[in-house]
Amino acid sequence: MSENDSLNDKTVLPGATIGMVGGGQLGRMFAIAAIQMGYDVVVFCGSDDEPAAQVATRVVFGHLDDDEAVSRFAAQCDVISLEFENIPAETMRLCGEHAPTYPSHHVLATAQDRLIEKQTFADAGLAVTPFARVTGRADLEAFAEQHGWPVIVKTARSGYDGKGQHRISSPDEIDAIPWQETEHWIAERCIAFRAEASVIVARSAVGKTRCFPPFENHHVNHILDTTVCPSSLPAALIDKAVALATRAAEVLDLVGVLCVELFVVDDDTLMINEVAPRPHNSGHLTIEACFTSQFEQHVRAVCGLPLGDPSLRVPAAAMANLLGDVWSEPGPTRWDGLLKAEPTVSLHLYGKRSARIGRKMGHLTATADNIDEARRVVLDARSTLSSGDNAN
Repeated sequence: MSENDSLNDKTVLPGATIGMVGGGQLGRMFAIAAIQMGYDVVVFCGSDDEPAAQVATRVVFGHLDDDEAVSRFAAQCDVISLEFENIPAETMRLCGEHAPTYPSHHVLATAQDRLIEKQTFADAGLAVTPFARVTGRADLEAFAEQHGWPVIVKTARSGYDGKGQHRISSPDEIDAIPWQETEHWIAERCIAFRAEASVIVARSAVGKTRCFPPFENHHVNHILDTTVCPSSLPAALIDKAVALATRAAEVLDLVGVLCVELFVVDDDTLMINEVAPRPHNSGHLTIEACFTSQFEQHVRAVCGLPLGDPSLRVPAAAMANLLGDVWSEPGPTRWDGLLKAEPTVSLHLYGKRSARIGRKMGHLTATADNIDEARRVVLDARSTLSSGDNAN
């Protein structure tokens, strides 16, 4: 069979229907990209007020464990994807009975459990943070004896944005861990890293891969705060990061996009912190900054289309998250003041009706001639939302 025949077998062309499991902001931005390319998008979620439901062609409402609703959704689709890896693998297996489903339930079963994920990559020879399964004090003290304090202790399943994560600095703090909440815990060595980076790699249904340039990330309270691109990594380390991300996608046999979050230890050493088999918060700046956004690339990958050019079309870009904290300021949120102060900034709001501290409500992107200027512009823009003048 020729390569062209293989492409035809795997290709879902514009005009077809893509299913999206999950109604959050990642599903929303995916749906916008897919509809722009000529696809219909049907979203499976809990209500018509969710961000993706607001922009979809159609919505099917139901719970993830409602097999009848899931089947009714999946039967409408030519191909199916998801927006969050904590969707039950069984839900995606059921979807796969009706249409090609990416990532597969096998990928989810790996990505949903930090222990399985890290062991999978370690077995493949990829550098990961040292780890071990722990169930209580004895296990944790044994791990710390080998790797030293502090130790990062996480729930093996369901945690994100710092949820279910504990930094334990001494044996005296071990009892603060809510061991009774789950049997599944992982201990990781606390890495003294120089920087945090991420690489988003796309892998198509026919095995082709393309990587976005590495992003450099800054977190506050375990939540991504800002991302810049290009990163300040040396060229040799950029090549290593791209190779690491590509290999991770191949190990998982992933179709779609995969974000590989990395610790930059020094000029020679990278370690995988964790991965997400979906578009990622750190890739939001690709909408304005790259020839092909991460969301369009995900559409292309799951539909078997040729992958787009992920390279930068501007010298530099920066993204800043907008959390629910912004809405806690007195008075209305004056987006007009922000856009007047920084007219080159792009505003993305996710359509969430209620704000709370730490909830991702939107983001800002700025492009510029260098990363320092891009970062300055996007942070100055965000700062107008908490200024006295903006609240009036």
